[in-house]
Amino acid sequence: MPIDKIFKDDANEEKGERARMASFIGAMAVADLVKSTLGPKGMDKILQSTGRGHSVTVTNDGATILKSLHIDNPAAKVLVDISKVQDDEVGDGTTSVVVLAGELLREAEKLVTSKIHPMTIIAGYRMAAECAREALLKRVIDNKENAEKFRSDLMKIAMTTLCSKILSQDKEHFAEMAVDAVFRLKGSTNLEAIQIIKKPGGSLRDSFLDEGFILDKKIGIGQPKRIENAKILVANTAMDTDKVKIYGARVRVDSMSKVAEIEGAEKEKMKDKVKKILAHGINCFVNRQLIYNFPEELFADAGVLAIEHADFEGIERLGLVTGGEIASTFDNPESVKLGHCKLIEEIMIGEDKLIHFSGVAMGQACSIVLRGASHHVLDEAERSLHDALCVLSQTVNDSRVLLGGGWPEMVMAKEVDELARKTAGKKSHAIEAFSRALVAIPTTIADNAGLDSAELVAQLRAEHHNEGCNAGIDVISGAVGDMEERGIYEAFKVKQAVLLSATEAAEMILRVDEIITCAPRRREDRM
Repeated sequence: MPIDKIFKDDANEEKGERARMASFIGAMAVADLVKSTLGPKGMDKILQSTGRGHSVTVTNDGATILKSLHIDNPAAKVLVDISKVQDDEVGDGTTSVVVLAGELLREAEKLVTSKIHPMTIIAGYRMAAECAREALLKRVIDNKENAEKFRSDLMKIAMTTLCSKILSQDKEHFAEMAVDAVFRLKGSTNLEAIQIIKKPGGSLRDSFLDEGFILDKKIGIGQPKRIENAKILVANTAMDTDKVKIYGARVRVDSMSKVAEIEGAEKEKMKDKVKKILAHGINCFVNRQLIYNFPEELFADAGVLAIEHADFEGIERLGLVTGGEIASTFDNPESVKLGHCKLIEEIMIGEDKLIHFSGVAMGQACSIVLRGASHHVLDEAERSLHDALCVLSQTVNDSRVLLGGGWPEMVMAKEVDELARKTAGKKSHAIEAFSRALVAIPTTIADNAGLDSAELVAQLRAEHHNEGCNAGIDVISGAVGDMEERGIYEAFKVKQAVLLSATEAAEMILRVDEIITCAPRRREDRM
């Protein structure tokens, strides 16, 4: 029996050279796909789903683009994964990490064709990555001690992050908002406390940061529109327990008066529940589920503001913000922790009425209201702002910063080149290749801005031979500029994550020498 019949009919395998080619090509294709979105002059992509509604997303966020792609190539999936992890971990650098991994594989492919073993390449890449990280560590700036300088660093990081996004026109306005919001978190990286509300209408510049908490609901009829020194009970309970809700239950009565009695009993039961809730001494009741007409009437009579059907995240956040806990039973009022805030009132944003809680217990919470021309613009603005908030909240904890604009890559490339000259043997080829891959990032930034990348990168390399040089690519003037003067800064944590994730992903794909595609199980096999 021939050996190739181990697998079932539909399964296939690719070995050696072909498997490596397939994985290289797939990974490079994905890198080239997002390459054009890199940098301040990167272009956007329109993603259109073929499902119901043909929803359209316009974005230049690497992770969002790659998440929406259905990819068949296994190596390309690895790149999509590192981009997702980068997005979850530090928020920014999602495109850079894929571009760098793609370039590392492009260089590795040349080395493999010139008969250098993949393991040798991996060993070289590892040495180079370590050397590059050391080079960055030598040049980091840390202003944690000086609050004023640290704030201006954060502002610059936020502006650099927003530069390549839709918010680049009003980046000072949004950077200010993001930095204020992150400072309110007092060092926590939990972005749950920052609520982003999107309201179409107006322009992006009309967006604002609100110190309190805004709930996207209307105040019911006949209820107080303004409450001072509110005591809030946040609940998740069914307010229709008065109904006979046993499936298939039938009640036989011999006269209409009995029906009225049952209805009366139901009402009494509901009244008792409302009394229990009012016994907590509250003047605002927020429920996750519906509050029906009768209980709402009772609450209005008692002068309590009742808000129904608040979305779950809204409720969790409201509990977090006002310092209350979500309750579902009301028998012992002393064990329920109420939320407090100084003022509840109704506000208008655009056409919509919302409920505004100000003077909340937890000072960390705030709401950012985004205004914009259309839903697409608002969605993209939210993604951009979320990236900036992620990067800032990480930087508050790890306060080391670097200059941006291709400067870190050139610093790393210079050190890695030095290492390649000192290293004996075949590894030095791999180390040199790593340095070439790093230079691809400033090259791409320049290419996307329509500049002459070969000329600019050559100038940069020459500049970087001087000690303590701050040169990077200034896309606005189209020349090599001083990054410190231009105020282009990046977080060290983002750069480190890009470097290490890209190297590990490239390493993983390089190790592949066989791809086995399994046959799908047939229905009859399962019997």
